Amino acid sequence: MISQPPSRPLTRWAFAIRCLGVGWLALATCSAPAQTPAAPATATKAEVFLLLPEPLVMRSARSLKPGGASQTIFSPAKEVTTSPFLTTYSAEEFAAIGISAETFADRARSVADGLLRTLQPDWVRGDNGKVLYAVYRGERPIYASLLVAPSLPTLFEAAFGPEIWVVAPDRNALYVFPAKAEALSDFAADLQARYNSDPYAASSEVFSWKKGQREPKVIGSFVD
Repeated sequence: MISQPPSRPLTRWAFAIRCLGVGWLALATCSAPAQTPAAPATATKAEVFLLLPEPLVMRSARSLKPGGASQTIFSPAKEVTTSPFLTTYSAEEFAAIGISAETFADRARSVADGLLRTLQPDWVRGDNGKVLYAVYRGERPIYASLLVAPSLPTLFEAAFGPEIWVVAPDRNALYVFPAKAEALSDFAADLQARYNSDPYAASSEVFSWKKGQREPKVIGSFVD
């Protein structure tokens, strides 16, 4: 059964999205501010191998830059028991692990795949009954880190085809769209509002995931 997400769905707004090879697309309606993430409600296994999408300004020597990105980096991160419940590794902490950033990233991809196997997305339909997008969203601040899971394209192939577009405006959500500019652009303003209002914003860029790729690649941005 197709269900609505626990939090409010994205709303349409008059805005624009910039995608490589697509240009600026006009949109229609309005959006409310993003919600501040709450503390996780229940105790779960703390993940210590996560790749956290962050704005470029947060870059460190341990960060990796995704293909095509101009405003996003992936930083090694771990869950912690105190707010904000997710933190990036300091230089000293990372050195103590004794592995390279690339090896950490490989482990983080495996962790992301494992997390996906325990989660179900919410599917959001339009008035005509057609699926508009899917969203993983919850109180744990690990959802943006699912972006690097290699199994994502396969999971959504039946619904959206061999390519998907993925966005993570904050740590608590991952939105999956079909690879069509009009499908994502209707919600660009709401995504930007979430990104701009969240103190722990993740990425303002749009990632393309194709089946068989090792990692997603940036193809545009939902901010002006």
